[in-house]
Amino acid sequence: MRVTKKQVEAIFREEILPEIRKRYEKDGRIDHPARREEWNNYTDSLCKDGKITLHQYETWANPY
Repeated sequence: MRVTKKQVEAIFREEILPEIRKRYEKDGRIDHPARREEWNNYTDSLCKDGKITLHQYETWANPY
C-alpha cells in the first residue's frame, strides 16, 4: 500500500521527531543535520518497502 506525503510527514512528526528532540536537541536548538538524516533514512526505508516510489523518494523535500 502506497502512502501520501501528508501521511509520511504525520508519522515522522509523531513518531520520529520526538526521538530526535530527545536525543539530539536537549539544549532546545534544532539539529538540522540529525533531522535531515532521519528523514532520509525514513523515506529510504519506505521506498525500499515499496510504500513510496523512487520518484517520491528523490523529490520529497525534508520539511523539518
